Amino acid sequence: MFQTVIMSLNEGFLKTLEIFFLTLLGALPLGLIISFGSMSRFRPVKWFVKTIVWVVRGTPLMLQLLIIFYGPGKIFGTQFNIWGTGDIGRNVAVCVAFIINYACYFSEIYRGGIESIPRGQYEAGQVLGMTKSQVFFKVILMQVVKRIIPPMSNEIITLVKDTSLARIILVYEIIWAGQSFIKSSGAIWPLFFTGIYYLLFNGLLTVVFGYIEKKLDYYRG
Repeated sequence: MFQTVIMSLNEGFLKTLEIFFLTLLGALPLGLIISFGSMSRFRPVKWFVKTIVWVVRGTPLMLQLLIIFYGPGKIFGTQFNIWGTGDIGRNVAVCVAFIINYACYFSEIYRGGIESIPRGQYEAGQVLGMTKSQVFFKVILMQVVKRIIPPMSNEIITLVKDTSLARIILVYEIIWAGQSFIKSSGAIWPLFFTGIYYLLFNGLLTVVFGYIEKKLDYYRG
């Protein structure tokens, strides 16, 4: 039975990793775009973006998953199936919900990092003849990265655990894999094993982010 459990947990964990990496792939760049919108000098854009961020950050991810997956069909009719059918549709909906949610959280981290850089550094770069884009990428960017690594690492580690919410719309991830043995054989120990997967992966991420922080010690701003 042990081998069967491990194989099942490995399958579930692969889905967890898929959700995790696809979310980062979409949310990291989207969050930066959203942060620029929230800092826009054009007030309608600024307040529109801030309202979206407020709504997404102020409501549970579980609720957002349910609305994003079931909402289009319930509102516009079952024929309006934008996600596709079966497991593929569920996986797409999960990734969309996670990307939107985490992009909004990341945007606030980006915004805080960018706004924390003294305005004088922008002005000094321009005095030296640099364009705004050159100042940002050559002077500001690495300082921002250095400052946002700690809060960003916290959010990313939280993302690892939040992937378990995918089961709410029947996506087979590692918690579901562990829980299935309670129903089929009454064994609870596979569920505890899922915690080991999370601990090992989060431990690896902690080491990686610690290494990145040390490498960026030069950029203290």
